[in-house]
Amino acid sequence: MKSILLTLTLSLFLTLGHMFAQDGYQVGDEATIFNLLNVNGEMVSPDDFPEAKGFIIVFTCNHCPYAIKYEDRIQALHEEFESQGYPVIAINPNDAEAYPSDSYDAMIVRAQEKGFTFPYLHDETQAIAKAFGATRTPHTYLVRRVEGKLIVEYIGAIDDSYNGEDIQHKYVEMAIAALESGQEVALNYTKAVGCSIKWKK
Repeated sequence: MKSILLTLTLSLFLTLGHMFAQDGYQVGDEATIFNLLNVNGEMVSPDDFPEAKGFIIVFTCNHCPYAIKYEDRIQALHEEFESQGYPVIAINPNDAEAYPSDSYDAMIVRAQEKGFTFPYLHDETQAIAKAFGATRTPHTYLVRRVEGKLIVEYIGAIDDSYNGEDIQHKYVEMAIAALESGQEVALNYTKAVGCSIKWKK
């Protein structure tokens, strides 16, 4: 009887885990080619960067304390890896009606204040965040371009220290290093830590 219950319990966990895993992209999935409004007033798509090997796509926002703590590190990632073929594309998916500090106009101001040199896009309908399965700000997806498609290679946190102190593991940098050396990304998923995305009701 115990073995039957154990088998049923394990089966239930596996089923629930499988169901959860289908919510958004998983490593190895093909990501959609989006086209969103940038803070400079232009529409931006990954297709606008034909020389890029891939992208560091970060779902973030203006008001979340975690996102604010990561702003300088996101900028540093772009400055280091754009020349290596992996530029940053940041996307703000938050409901601006409920959180005016995350409005498009506020995004423009924040980008200017911080001197962002990467695209900071407004996911007004939240369709792209939902497609990716993003749940936090920041939530990071490293995608690699393969025959014109964007293949997800890593999902999760940028590193292991939300406040930037005593960083032991730079997950995104480790993933890019693996790809650049022709290896698979060994640690391809970590838990994103941050504020929950503010979904429209």
